[in-house]
Amino acid sequence: MRYYQPKRMLNPHTQRFIFATGIECSYPTIQTPQGEKRVDEMEKCCHYRYWREDFQLTRELGIRFLRYGPPYYKMHLAPGKYDWSWTDEVLPEMRKMGLVPILDLCHFGVPDWIGNFQNPDFPRLFAEYARAFAARYPWIRFYTPVNEMYITAEFSAFYGWWNERLTTHHGFVTAIKHAVKANILAMMAILEERQDALFIQSESSEYTHAGHPQLCDEAEMFNERRFLSLDLNYGLRISSGMYEYVMDNGMTEEEYDFFHRYDLREHCVMGNDYYTSNEHLMVDEHQRVFAGEIFGYYVVTKDYHQRYNLPMMHTETNRCEPDAERWLWKTWSNIQRLRKDGVPLCGMTWYSLTDQVDWDTALREDNGNVNPLGLYDLDRNIRAVGRAYKEMIEQWSFAPLLPNGPLTLVGQWEVWEDQAKEEG
Repeated sequence: MRYYQPKRMLNPHTQRFIFATGIECSYPTIQTPQGEKRVDEMEKCCHYRYWREDFQLTRELGIRFLRYGPPYYKMHLAPGKYDWSWTDEVLPEMRKMGLVPILDLCHFGVPDWIGNFQNPDFPRLFAEYARAFAARYPWIRFYTPVNEMYITAEFSAFYGWWNERLTTHHGFVTAIKHAVKANILAMMAILEERQDALFIQSESSEYTHAGHPQLCDEAEMFNERRFLSLDLNYGLRISSGMYEYVMDNGMTEEEYDFFHRYDLREHCVMGNDYYTSNEHLMVDEHQRVFAGEIFGYYVVTKDYHQRYNLPMMHTETNRCEPDAERWLWKTWSNIQRLRKDGVPLCGMTWYSLTDQVDWDTALREDNGNVNPLGLYDLDRNIRAVGRAYKEMIEQWSFAPLLPNGPLTLVGQWEVWEDQAKEEG
């Protein structure tokens, strides 16, 4: 018996699967022996110097979608006062080159005058910035208003590594309620400027394993808490245990009710990030350590999809050489299996375009260590994983955006391409 492969008939109006990368743009503040310091990854990775080349390298890989985070801390100078000099130069060039930005408006830090994520005025001030940004660049459609809200709160207010550097559950709840409220208010502000805006919530996908039978309940608490940012963002009713947790740690009933006043799900794609450090092992009631890849991307992503039932996009991963190529193909295999099993997963992202600096200490130390995680090194020489990603994109460029059925968006990407051709 012979197996016949049916001929593939491509619909020219179907949007294809999104292959993306990003410019690493974190900018938290940390404590050093010399005092508090701002860590700006775009500066450390030389993007401010080589941004034109970075855009060209992105296109040479066959990538059109670029996660991009202008330095919020430099641009929002005071209430109602902004410095657009950087984005006025960079974003039009990105548009001319046919790159589609997914704009990160807040990536792990805030301007000095706002302070940190404990400031209750941050959501309102950030929404004003988001509105001004969308009004100034009305051609931008895709946004991640607050990147990785969960990690923002955990690293800043529970681990004590960044920004406010707190190590309490109260600090964590305060940071996460402010980050999520800022995200929601920003989405609403952007939608008033562009009604068809789409928001890709790039969020860390987590899991905690119990290292001892006596730690099962504590591990389960963390496995409920991992959903907190997205539960609040999408207006889901949290469990009674998690409700008690947030109330015991500073959230008021009025604040909790805010997260159920709006339903913005039809504007959202649930982006999720997965690294080997996203799974944790609880070794005692106060300590978790990185567990490595135990369940893997497939199982953890299934948890998130079953909870929210939204379209999804893989928005971050990487791995140091020499394991990077294997990790790339392993991630892609997981994505294909998820799509085959009915998860509407529409994109994949290797993060970032270039190597990064000091992520081996999660940016909490200013050592200048180069981490070989990029598609290119910091001299802009392509790495083996960059060649592999380019090959993957060429081979799988026919894949539709959604695994079952087309998504036809005539007048969106097509108009974008026509504008890019007309402008250069």
